[in-house]
Amino acid sequence: MVSNLAHVSSDAKIGENVRIEPFSTIYEDVIIGARTKIHPNVTIYPGTRIGENCEIFPGAVIGVIPQDLKFDGEYTTVEIGNNTVIRECVTIHRGTKDRLATRIGNDCLLMTYVHVAHDCQLGNNVILASYVGLSGHVVIDDYAILEGKVAAQQFSHIGAHTFIGGASLIRKDVPPFIKAAREPLTFAGVNSVGIRRRGYSDDQVREIEDIYRLLYVQNNNISKGITAIKESMPNTAIRKLILDFVEGSDKGIIRGMI
Repeated sequence: MVSNLAHVSSDAKIGENVRIEPFSTIYEDVIIGARTKIHPNVTIYPGTRIGENCEIFPGAVIGVIPQDLKFDGEYTTVEIGNNTVIRECVTIHRGTKDRLATRIGNDCLLMTYVHVAHDCQLGNNVILASYVGLSGHVVIDDYAILEGKVAAQQFSHIGAHTFIGGASLIRKDVPPFIKAAREPLTFAGVNSVGIRRRGYSDDQVREIEDIYRLLYVQNNNISKGITAIKESMPNTAIRKLILDFVEGSDKGIIRGMI
């Protein structure tokens, strides 16, 4: 149902059983998937693609042009997957020529006042708590959780299954499967509770703990830790995932325990 008090462009593509409530504005070149609910006072700008079964709460602004002085009017988009919830006053900006799209995956939750800047790439099942701010080009992998008031610097990469403590500042990359907190942001252990909830076995959790013990606890720099992991740990899929992330980091990864 589309309220008579909503403004919906005739050039927008609205799926079946979409609900658009009063005083929301849907511009041209917008696609909204089936069974999505748009609450009152939502603004969705051109170039936005929203999946099925999403819910967008009052005050959200999606698809506005980026706050990037290099933006030159190029055609870019915001792409949001299925079953994602966007709470009150969230802002999501279009991409730039760098990646051409800002993307948010399936089954994500963006709580109140979250800001997702241009060209950010969020995986599936990501949770951003209230007042999280992502600068441009940030990549967040599946199942990452950022607590309230976390701020991420441009081009940061946050690995899968990570848990970032509230009010943290992310200036370097955060490897997968870990908890991080303090200032400056520091390794605070393996996110063992979270990964067990997602089906990882006790043996896999112990393997992850052993890898990070070698990387962060038993060696005084990352290079020595990587060498120790390669020499003493079997070459499993988990080891490959972690080492590929660490060795592929352009910004460098966060520091170990103080």
